[in-house]
Amino acid sequence: GSSTMPNVFSLTPDATRGRLYPELESKNRSAFQRDRDRIIHSSAFRKLKHKTQVFVAHEGDYFRTRLTHSIEVGQISRSISALLGLNVDLTEAIALAHDLGHTPFGHAGEEALNECMLTYGGFDHNAQAIKIVTKLEQKYAEFDGLNLTWETLEGIAKHNGPLKDDINYYLRSYNQKHNLDFHTYPSCEAQVASISDDIAYNNHDLSDGLRAGLFNASELLGLPIIGSCFREVDKKYTNLEEHRRQHEVFRRVFSLMVEDVLNESRPRLAKLRSPSSKQKRNPKFPVIQFSDSLSKDLAVIKSFLYERMYRHWKVNRMRFKANRIIKELFLIFSEQGDVLPEDWQRLLDFENERGRARIISDYIAGMTDRYALMEHSRLTNQRFFDQSYE
Repeated sequence: GSSTMPNVFSLTPDATRGRLYPELESKNRSAFQRDRDRIIHSSAFRKLKHKTQVFVAHEGDYFRTRLTHSIEVGQISRSISALLGLNVDLTEAIALAHDLGHTPFGHAGEEALNECMLTYGGFDHNAQAIKIVTKLEQKYAEFDGLNLTWETLEGIAKHNGPLKDDINYYLRSYNQKHNLDFHTYPSCEAQVASISDDIAYNNHDLSDGLRAGLFNASELLGLPIIGSCFREVDKKYTNLEEHRRQHEVFRRVFSLMVEDVLNESRPRLAKLRSPSSKQKRNPKFPVIQFSDSLSKDLAVIKSFLYERMYRHWKVNRMRFKANRIIKELFLIFSEQGDVLPEDWQRLLDFENERGRARIISDYIAGMTDRYALMEHSRLTNQRFFDQSYE
């Protein structure tokens, strides 16, 4: 917005509802920059390096991990946020934190852990992200968690929209001391983080799937958006080396998607920003969106990915293994709490069955792919004698 019109939708650095534990704010960084920095320095963020999206982390060095994915989402969301005149630092903080709560082995791991936890309140990665940044990261002298601002927490909790019913146990209990307004739409910044996630994974899952040989480039020619980008690249460059050809295609797909979000969202934002608009910071409806036609195209791309990648036999095998490993670990720790590392055992001592299950779930959710594989093989007798007690 112009300088004369106060823009309630672009949060100024000091326009925050503050932190649960009051702190002196920094002279050199805005509150949201500080949130972003704390997220990047958290151990949960570093561990994303060894957590995968679709492939297991040791399958090859080219595939995305949750860390590289989070950095890509952060980058896309910064660009969109800046072009829409929103608060770039808040958007980036939410984007970088959005995957912190993921289990090892991608969605397969999450489904398995949720099944183990059904009678104890379930498992949900969004709620787990909030648990990490409000409780499980323990390194500050004065509080558990990272003590992020209200706006960043709200955006992490609701980046996929308002939370209606069946709210996770941890979110419910946290909300009693720090109300995150679950029923409302999140800020435009959180909506940007969410749509940037969509843009990132639809592009990189296609390129990772090509690289893994799950399908080939000629099969993508029939897809909307992707097909026309292939034709454009092939017209402009003859005999381009295949990986350069694919890169040129996905550059164009990215740009088209970002462009579409900007075109669709600008008029909605203008309406919200008009002086007559009564809405405060949180809009009453989704503001940051794809156009209807791009949404339809994306649905076609997503169903292609679902059939050809997420349900490919190689990926099915991985899902089967992930499911088994998570469930077996959960069972072992539930029956034999004394094989847990000491600091986790100490936590179990004070708990009832439900509390113990939740602690075990936190331990498993925090594992990287490779750590979960190692723990499982140490505890289930494979190659028992060549391994140390570690």
